Amino acid sequence: MNRVRVVRVPASSANLGPGYDVLAAALAIHLELEVEETGEFGVEADLEGIPLDRSNLCVRAFESLHPADGLSFRISGEIPLARGLGSSAAAIVAALLAADHLYELGLGREEVYERAVALEGHPDNIAAALYGGFVLCPPAGGDGLERPVRLEPPQGVEAVLAIPFDEVSTTSARQALAERVPLGDAIAHVAAASQLVLGIERSDLALISQGLADRLHQPARAGLYPRSLELVSSARELGALGATISGAGPTVLVWCFYEQTCAVAEALREELDGWAKLLRTPFEHQGAFVDEL
Repeated sequence: MNRVRVVRVPASSANLGPGYDVLAAALAIHLELEVEETGEFGVEADLEGIPLDRSNLCVRAFESLHPADGLSFRISGEIPLARGLGSSAAAIVAALLAADHLYELGLGREEVYERAVALEGHPDNIAAALYGGFVLCPPAGGDGLERPVRLEPPQGVEAVLAIPFDEVSTTSARQALAERVPLGDAIAHVAAASQLVLGIERSDLALISQGLADRLHQPARAGLYPRSLELVSSARELGALGATISGAGPTVLVWCFYEQTCAVAEALREELDGWAKLLRTPFEHQGAFVDEL
């Protein structure tokens, strides 16, 4: 009987306003990777734009641990590509866990995290995809990469996604950032990030709302997705706690108190007509997990 492993990994929203390359949250939409020993190499996918050869990101990440000869990869899921929802992080995490479990390599989650960050280049989406919940990712220090701090999703807070039809590359988004920021902006940024983390820990809606402000990356990227930034600015007028650009964008993560989520979603439908789709999704408590078939 052929050995099979199925890995399910959540999407993620990184930065969360002031937490650039540090904060992220897992979302309850998923990528699923099935790897089976069939004796022949092959890649199948129900997502458009994914390579079906060894250049596929899942295959490349898998082969960083073990050759993919004789294996069939089947990729499916709900995470849109190039929209700032951690699709590449999910693919990397799924592939590493599949290789680890299929060949019993004995990697701990911390080692999977380190290897995945090395492949992805930054830790926030990787940590949320692997551990679930909300994560705070310390940067690499003298002794290497520190383990992320995980927080439970705040009670009563839900997510609504505005996913534009247009794509934005992570490279373009990073190139738009300034190398230096004014001191006043830096101080405001630290204050907002502190309020946001404390608000998440306490499930304090007022602190969360105040902590979603950003002066570092979102204004610098306004030219890449002006409609998304307009939605971030107007989210409170629609009844939300606030909104943030998800990762490199252009998706907008709209933060809602659960009693207002339906009303906010209805208001958003009119705002998004013709340029983006609406997706209501909970924050995901569980990170990546593996099934053996």
